[in-house]
Amino acid sequence: MNPAFWQGKRVFLTGHTGFKGGWLSLWLQQLGADVIGYALAAPTTPSLFEVADVASGMQSIIGDVRDGDAVKRAMAAARPDIVIHMAAQPLVRYSYANPVETYSTNVMGVVHVLEAVRATPGVRAVVNVTSDKCYENREWPWGYRENEAMGGYDPYSNSKGCAELVTAGYRSSFFHADKYAEHGVALGSGRAGNVIGGGDWALDRLIPDMLRAIGTGEPVMIRNPHAIRPWQHVLEPLSGYLTLAEKLYTAGPVHAEGWNFGPHDTDAKPVEWIIERMTQEWGAGASWSLDGQDHPHEATYLKLDCSKARGQLGWHPRWDIGQTIAKIVEWHKACDQGADMRAMTLAQIATYQNT
Repeated sequence: MNPAFWQGKRVFLTGHTGFKGGWLSLWLQQLGADVIGYALAAPTTPSLFEVADVASGMQSIIGDVRDGDAVKRAMAAARPDIVIHMAAQPLVRYSYANPVETYSTNVMGVVHVLEAVRATPGVRAVVNVTSDKCYENREWPWGYRENEAMGGYDPYSNSKGCAELVTAGYRSSFFHADKYAEHGVALGSGRAGNVIGGGDWALDRLIPDMLRAIGTGEPVMIRNPHAIRPWQHVLEPLSGYLTLAEKLYTAGPVHAEGWNFGPHDTDAKPVEWIIERMTQEWGAGASWSLDGQDHPHEATYLKLDCSKARGQLGWHPRWDIGQTIAKIVEWHKACDQGADMRAMTLAQIATYQNT
């Protein structure tokens, strides 16, 4: 990624009030981009969006990606060079209770954003952010590659597989490489693993659940300690999305396809390993216990093969899982002490960028 490339670029970012979107908004601001965000209000209280004062350096539009006309109006007014679509219903267990909301947001939201791109002259690069869970999970121990079949057991995972199919359908129907001279749009997608970092207060996520438990002095309840996930700091996939967007903008449709952005294989760890390391890093007051109740199905093995991104985009993960957990603890302890969290978040971004 070339930091100078982003200076003055107009970026339309959906989902900017969320955890990943808040980090990306601040990073783009630091790079000198002109950021226009479109999303629902922050999904949690507290939220990174509020705690790190994300809105102060960008234009923030509160809107719903399920409202196609509103998305079109917002994008037309923004006149972006680059569109990054991150708005989503991001939780597996929530999707079981709210499947219609999940599909309407995660599938039709993509359709509405891509329709807005079609109607907005000047857009040159589009990155649709999906998930590692878009793949048909066969519970095998090696990483999924970009040419594996789409699938998804639960509504969330399945909706992300659908979102990838929508992206591929629009790319072949409206943004085909053979007609790039006519439409001028390069459309790619990014698939990331289990993203963790400071400022995530979502329900039913491992690190936020543990931080809440620490605050109450109770052990965090773990549903599936042996489940293996590709854990990575939030900045890792964000650097991948930025790298991909830059390549799409500068090289056109050459890189207009799906891309995995995950950690090194050695950082695909069981939940139990993560929670033990987090407990050690935090110190006194952190503990965990096994939750023996019945829960909806969740995948046991899930890894990504990121060799294509390393070989063709020059992207690679920079922080290992130990550094990642240390940065999360640093962030939340600073937050507990009343630090300036916008400055703290920007400092961690700068440290990552210089690694």
